[in-house]
Amino acid sequence: MNQIRINGHWLAVGSARFNAPMHDLLSASVEKGEGQLSADGALIVQTGKFTGRSPKDKHIVRQPDSAGDIWWDGNNEMSEAHFAQLRADLIAYLGDKPVEVQDLVGGADPSQYVNIRLIAEYTWHALFLQHLLRKPDPAQAKQYQAEYTIVNAPGFRADPERHGCKSDTVVAVNFSEKLILIGGTEYAGENKKSAFTILNHVYPERGILPMHCSANHAPDNPNETAIFFGLSGTGKTTLSSAPNRILIGDDEHAWSDDGVFNIEGGCYAKTINLDAASEPEIWQAVHTPGTVLENVGYDAATGELDLTDSSLTENTRAAYSMEVLSNASPTARGGTPRNVFLLTCDAYGVTPPISRLTAEQARVLFLLGFTSKVAGTERGVSAPSPTFSTCFGAPFLTRQPQVYADMFEERIAQSDARVWLLNTGWTGGGAADGTRMPIGATRALLDAALSGELDNLAYRTDPTWGIDVPVTGPDAACAYLDPKATWADADKFDESASVLRAEIAAEMQRLGLSDDAFANR
Repeated sequence: MNQIRINGHWLAVGSARFNAPMHDLLSASVEKGEGQLSADGALIVQTGKFTGRSPKDKHIVRQPDSAGDIWWDGNNEMSEAHFAQLRADLIAYLGDKPVEVQDLVGGADPSQYVNIRLIAEYTWHALFLQHLLRKPDPAQAKQYQAEYTIVNAPGFRADPERHGCKSDTVVAVNFSEKLILIGGTEYAGENKKSAFTILNHVYPERGILPMHCSANHAPDNPNETAIFFGLSGTGKTTLSSAPNRILIGDDEHAWSDDGVFNIEGGCYAKTINLDAASEPEIWQAVHTPGTVLENVGYDAATGELDLTDSSLTENTRAAYSMEVLSNASPTARGGTPRNVFLLTCDAYGVTPPISRLTAEQARVLFLLGFTSKVAGTERGVSAPSPTFSTCFGAPFLTRQPQVYADMFEERIAQSDARVWLLNTGWTGGGAADGTRMPIGATRALLDAALSGELDNLAYRTDPTWGIDVPVTGPDAACAYLDPKATWADADKFDESASVLRAEIAAEMQRLGLSDDAFANR
């Protein structure tokens, strides 16, 4: 039996393997029957009944010295006594089991490292987070001390009455003990987002803005940086992984006085209906040995992948290190952003494909976070669902939204960045009868914004949002610039726009936001 010290407590386990390399984790996962290899040598796993995150089962421990810092409107609370019982029971559960331990780092800026240790019941979870976070350099590894620890035991079942949670699945965060306990779910994304939750709490105290966004920069100029805010499924990974740009990262970043740096060291890309021609970098990563493939369809006899298979979930995923990408930044860092894109996936089909925002509008839309939850990303979401996700990352925020919004507004003002609303949702109708915005049109508008082509065009005011939309643009996108013109029935468009305007107004009122920044609404 081994004992691992975790923030003042001892975890006794049957055995513990520390920092096993990728190939050892890969072979052990197969030997234990956790998954099987694809024809390309990727690890194919299934995550059981949970094929997405379970945000309603996430809790933060309420403590007297920090309760005032937590955004309780967006987080479930757990008492210290319930957490202590949960910790004791989960530790007892792992008492005779082998675990994998991975000593990892959040943050590509060496001056802003946060050491995060994972203790995992499942070997493939260790491989997953080894891809997604960052490995300490050899010198740092010799003196590694975990600042935060994530203990993940999918086979453990919580007791709501005994542990103060909502179901037998639990994600419990204790900032005083710097400990996160996860049980009852095999979905590995809970590991990734627990790490992000930690940094959403830590970085604001350092004057750094944590962001649920992707980022890239021009091939020959790291100072020509762009960032893309958005919920999962809205296009962060696809748009930032463009072959004509250098990828800084696809999902989680931080903005400091020195510029933007990736929090992670890998990517977690959706793979459903992945196309090699439009997303060659992701396609190559999916077919790379060692990549972790969640709930992806395949031929059991040959291991050949079927990326059109959504029989388990629409939320099929690939987790891989950025090292496998040909266009990834070796430093995972960029300069101060020149362009900021707020990605929305409008299931109503009434939002223009691109709009230019003032700084005041940018702050309001950042707080609104209007988009749609895409099927499978969260438990219970089976179809596109219009939603507002504060700061484009409500499930991962620990502090009051205004803390992040104030930092966002300050960074925008200091950088003089151009801010755009980019709609990757539906056109010609809503989610029920329209079609998704063509990726070619979105890429054309994105490239035009990055190049400055959109700066000197004529603009009109969109009546739904009250923001500026270019009257013309690249040939591939011109037909989509006026959303109403794409609908066969103008009256139905007006009805849908009216519903969206009412929802915007209600959410702004709930958040206490002024309408003054938007004209003609």
